Amino acid sequence: MTTEKQVPRSEEEAIKERSAYLRGQIVEALADDVTGSVPAPDGMLLKFHGTYQQDDRDVRSERLRQKLEPAYSFMIRVRMPGGVCTPAQWLALDEVARQHADYSLRLTTRQTLQYHGVLKRKLKAAMAGIKHALFDSIAACGDVNRNVVCHNNPWLSPLHDELHAWSRRLSDALLPKMRAYHEIWLDGEKVAAEPEEEQEPLYGATYLPRKFKIGLALPPHNDIDVFAQDLGFIAIVVDKKVAGFNVSVGGGMGTTHNDLATYPRLGDVIGFVLPEQLLEVAENVVRIQRDFGDRSNRKHARFKYTLDDRGLDWFKAELEERLGWRLQAARPFRFESTGDPLGWVRDGRGQWHLTLGVLSGRLRDTPETAWLSGLRAIAAVHQGDFRLTANQNLIIARIDEQQKPTIEKLLDEHRFPDAGRWGGLRRNALSCVAFPTCGLAMAESERWLPILLARLEPILKKARLEKTAITLRVTGCPNGCARPFLGEIGLVGKAPGRYKLYLGGGFAGGRLNQLYRDGVSEDEIIALLGPIIEHYAKERQRGEHFGDFVLRAGYLPETHAEP
Repeated sequence: MTTEKQVPRSEEEAIKERSAYLRGQIVEALADDVTGSVPAPDGMLLKFHGTYQQDDRDVRSERLRQKLEPAYSFMIRVRMPGGVCTPAQWLALDEVARQHADYSLRLTTRQTLQYHGVLKRKLKAAMAGIKHALFDSIAACGDVNRNVVCHNNPWLSPLHDELHAWSRRLSDALLPKMRAYHEIWLDGEKVAAEPEEEQEPLYGATYLPRKFKIGLALPPHNDIDVFAQDLGFIAIVVDKKVAGFNVSVGGGMGTTHNDLATYPRLGDVIGFVLPEQLLEVAENVVRIQRDFGDRSNRKHARFKYTLDDRGLDWFKAELEERLGWRLQAARPFRFESTGDPLGWVRDGRGQWHLTLGVLSGRLRDTPETAWLSGLRAIAAVHQGDFRLTANQNLIIARIDEQQKPTIEKLLDEHRFPDAGRWGGLRRNALSCVAFPTCGLAMAESERWLPILLARLEPILKKARLEKTAITLRVTGCPNGCARPFLGEIGLVGKAPGRYKLYLGGGFAGGRLNQLYRDGVSEDEIIALLGPIIEHYAKERQRGEHFGDFVLRAGYLPETHAEP
């Protein structure tokens, strides 16, 4: 099926179309040792292979002054559906970080790992190392379905294994069939067939108009922010079994400053499907976006705009026509939070699980905490698994009673922080990478978050709110990687040292926040938030969350209650 009318396509669409199914001139670009970069068209195609070209913006001006090219490197993102890996896999992934990247791993808000600082000459070896860990980076970036996220905390529900299995099935079902990845990175046999003889049965030669994100949630835990996903599946449990899934469509965080045609959007729940119908629904939703998404303007190409342009009624009718059957009415559900419970917990089977708080998800050895070394030592003895969360934290899961003292000793030796002692704001804070490597960053995020927390936490302590959970999301630009428009407090970079301050998001992830002040500095942020926090401490109602209070107290107009 095609769109009703032909419109001029963007240059990115032309690059995909003539790329011979994502090959382009990548092999030639990698072989060019005169430069640390690749040409822009190949840089775009590399995203489908799971890697972005970046440069160190801290030294960009100085290198330009010295007439040197930027300090180029690459970020690689692993495809890890549901964020689960074995200790052996962790050790192999750690080896890649130490041998081919910048001696760090980063836990992302899409429940996977990123490598930073990979030089062009080391890209192929890094990709091979990831494959040795039995992972890959196919479709971790690019205009395809990205890493599938899911609730996977073992002690919160015995159903986490079932959801993780669905995340893997979804990832496999929606994975591009690209031969180019194996040819370029893993020395696979080069297929001599003409490009027109190769096929992408789901995506076609130009793939999707933009990225596509899927997540599976398990109420009452909205730890993946299901309404921020293009396609969300909300598990409905009956008699301790997953009876099926409510389907949410059209979530997305990215915007462009001062462009009112772009905006964050929450997903809409359109119905209920049985487990055996899930894959069929997902594939057809992706096909509809493939056929009707905007391929002329990438700022208008996400699935949320396709829905808003054509309407939910149109979409549901189109989906049901393709399926040949109707969705059932959505079932009742309720979310209560979006964060991770940190610290030690013992489940009903006697196994222990430790959720480590990792500020901004950055794992590297520092004088304060030997993250990489410590996790390497733990992985060498751990007999359970590691689980990444969509909140940039890490779960050491399935620890037997007799092994717990050994793990605790290693945690102490490597100076791991006791996140159980963290305040409620720090426990619920997210940030994107931003400077110095992200080319889209307009302001600091990861490097600034500890400074911001150090200034806000004394205010909360004075107001006796230090243990109160408040969601804080910080990003260096409006693309929304840390889901800032869902935070009770959201800060979005606009220029160096300047941010848009958003307030009033729903604690359980079901209400967008609103712009409170534009272009404010760090000092102004503290001056604005201090009195509101004090007001909240004095006049909040029993059980009232900060975002709800901000609306009730009239700082911003009320919109709607969370579902």
